[in-house]
Amino acid sequence: MRRPRVEWMTRADNVILEFLLNEGNKPINANPAVVQANIDYQISHIRSRLRELHSAGLVEYYDEDRGIYCITEKGKQYLAGELAASDLERDEK
Repeated sequence: MRRPRVEWMTRADNVILEFLLNEGNKPINANPAVVQANIDYQISHIRSRLRELHSAGLVEYYDEDRGIYCITEKGKQYLAGELAASDLERDEK
């Protein structure tokens, strides 16, 4: 299925979620530095996008004290194309 087009999301969001999903294997729990070491984005951008993805419920803290994230069921549903764009809309500030 196709993933919904969500205006606030960037290409980096898909790459981050796909990395954490680690399709075909056990999902990865990672901090921003580990994500940065495995994808082609700057760590400052990854940190920013992880905060946005966390706010939207697509990732959650695996260990908040160590800043380690994991993908949520909602994140998995997004990647599988099982969510509508309206499921990911946010109120603009």
